[in-house]
Amino acid sequence: MSAAPEPRSSQYISFFVGGDELAVDILRAREIVEATAITRVPRMPQTVLGVLNLRGRVIPVIDLAVQLGLPASVITRRTCILIVETEFDGELTRMGLSIDAVGDVVDLDAAAIEPPPPFGTRARQSHLAGLGKVGERILLLLDIDRILSPDELFAAASIEGEAGARAALPGAPAQGAPEASPSAASASRSPS
Repeated sequence: MSAAPEPRSSQYISFFVGGDELAVDILRAREIVEATAITRVPRMPQTVLGVLNLRGRVIPVIDLAVQLGLPASVITRRTCILIVETEFDGELTRMGLSIDAVGDVVDLDAAAIEPPPPFGTRARQSHLAGLGKVGERILLLLDIDRILSPDELFAAASIEGEAGARAALPGAPAQGAPEASPSAASASRSPS
């Protein structure tokens, strides 16, 4: 009789956003780059900081704090961009996440991961893949495909009330409704 298989160890990369320590599966992380030369694109929702030219490839950069419902990130010397690969409208797409600071690579076996609680975290439960226990620390393990899904990005855009924001995101379906007048759109935007 053979023994039951041991839980496989998984690696995560941890980082900080809004004072919380978060992590994503290391297989989804591609690289970490300095937060420089982000080009703002007109009519993008507040969650999208702009685009980054990464060795000739245009990468949209998302303010992860805003996407998680936290106050907008403040750029400091420790701020960096975590490039992740996610499924976006059926295709693997690279996107950048603005994070406050990088943590470290952690090994978590299945026994160290618990399901997210129905309350008590600042991230929505649907954004979490689980809670990772590392010694006395708890890491919020993000479901990167859910957070960066078109539905979630578009929902954040509609909450902000920016006319045309849905059409400005990559892969967005065309809208049939007419745009709001320029004066109404500018009145609903908060100053940057």
